Amino acid sequence: MAVHEHPHRNSGLHLPSLRRNRIASASGASASAETDTHTALAYTLASLRLLTGFVFLWAFLDKTFGFGYATPSGKGWIDGGSPTKGFLGSVAAGPMRSTFHSWAGDTWADWLFMLGLLGIGVALVAGLALRLAAVAGTLMMALMWLAEWPPAKHLADGSPSMSTNPFADYHLVYAVVLIALAAFSAGDALGLGRLWANLPLVRRSRWLR
Repeated sequence: MAVHEHPHRNSGLHLPSLRRNRIASASGASASAETDTHTALAYTLASLRLLTGFVFLWAFLDKTFGFGYATPSGKGWIDGGSPTKGFLGSVAAGPMRSTFHSWAGDTWADWLFMLGLLGIGVALVAGLALRLAAVAGTLMMALMWLAEWPPAKHLADGSPSMSTNPFADYHLVYAVVLIALAAFSAGDALGLGRLWANLPLVRRSRWLR
């Protein structure tokens, strides 16, 4: 009877070991897949951050120097042109139409708009102060949304507005992108986010993150 018990006893010793190896292997594969997913997400958000930053920086540079794209050559800010006069002065719909007309071309409006473009662009490209960039950028996009006023079917003169969507336009998309980049700390990959976060001032005031 003892002879028949030995194989059974040895078999019982090997099974838990195999089971532990399988669990450890599955756990390692799961951790590796999770790491890969996290890395892919980090670099995807970093790419989105850099592209969005270039949008803001290019707008600043073109309006400043008049590269001949949205701003004609010789009409740049350094040439005496106004970055806000054309856009705000042509607002033709919405509840803030008269307000935007009164702001168009004002020195304070020009400086605030251009500093906003520059600051948001630099913050996104460098990957620092993304929360401040998100707040400033969302406010800017909200004002520009109001200026274009997508809900309008017709302009003040009765002509079709040519609005493609009564609510969701590219200004809202940019605002959501800015908020998402800040929420997921998108400056940590391909940026200075980690260095910025470890500064004593930023560690004390997390809203600067």
